[in-house]
Amino acid sequence: MFTGIVQTKASVVSVSKSGEIMRLVLSTPNAYLNHLDIGASISINGCCLTVVEYELGHKDVVGQVHFDVIDETLKLTNLGKLKQGEKVNFERSVTFGTELGGHIVSGHIHTVAKLTRIEREQDNCAMFLSLPEKWLKYINYKGFISVNGCSLTVGEVTHNGFYLHLIPETLEVTNLGLAHIGSEFNIEVDQQTYTIVETIERYMKAKGL
Repeated sequence: MFTGIVQTKASVVSVSKSGEIMRLVLSTPNAYLNHLDIGASISINGCCLTVVEYELGHKDVVGQVHFDVIDETLKLTNLGKLKQGEKVNFERSVTFGTELGGHIVSGHIHTVAKLTRIEREQDNCAMFLSLPEKWLKYINYKGFISVNGCSLTVGEVTHNGFYLHLIPETLEVTNLGLAHIGSEFNIEVDQQTYTIVETIERYMKAKGL
C-alpha cells in the first residue's frame, strides 16, 4: 500500500529481458534504500514491484535496487518502454505512522493514458490525458487519481480524457515535469470509486435495469 506521495525520482540503470521477465535496475541515493528488505514493495511509476536485490552506494557510487517485472505488468503499464537514463517515480510502501498526504494507492495499474495537450502558465501547468473510454466512468471531477504513482486531483473530465493541474513542486519532485506530448502515464483509478461503480452496475444488470 502507498500514499501516492512520490519520494524521489530514480534513474534507470539497465533494462534486460529474459523470457517473459524483465530485470529492471534503478539507481537512487542510499537514503531511499536504508533498512530495505528483499521482498519489500516499492511503487515505481505507480506499479507495485518487489525488491529482488539491492546494494547500498559508497563513495561516488549510488545505491541500486533490482526488480523482476512479469509479462502481464509489461502489457498493462509503461514499464516495458523504459530506457537507460530515464527517470521513474519512486515511493516506498506505507509503514505504521506514515503521514497519509495523498490517498490510498494499491500499486495495481488499471490502464495507460497518453499526454495529448500541455498548457503552461507562470505558476501552473495543465495537462490533458487521453485514455480508453471504458475507464472514464471511474474518473470524477475533483476526485482522486494516481498518475505514474502520483496522488492527484482530477480536473475537468471530457468524453475522451481529463485534465490535471500541476503545481511547480509536483513537476520538480516527480517525472511528470519531464513529460512531453505522447508520453504515457500509468493510471490507477480511485479504488473506492471503482468499487461503487462496479457494484451498482452489477446490481442494475441483475435487476434487468
